[in-house]
Amino acid sequence: MTKLNDEARTFYETTLRESKKQIEIIDAKIEEELARVKETINSYQEQKKAVRQIYDGASLVLGVKNEFEEEIDDKINQ
Repeated sequence: MTKLNDEARTFYETTLRESKKQIEIIDAKIEEELARVKETINSYQEQKKAVRQIYDGASLVLGVKNEFEEEIDDKINQ
């Protein structure tokens, strides 16, 4: 590589610092978004557990087939 003059060196050093700052900002935004999505997923999973208990109880009381038990069995046997 050819030797850079002072002006070019300053330009590239500034570019390097600024692009690093931008990458760090973007990484922080990604982490924030991932945390938000994980929180939303956890909330849905808790809701699903509660509704699943109701469904399981209703199918037991009615004596009907619990479709979700088969789903669990299928996942376990895979």
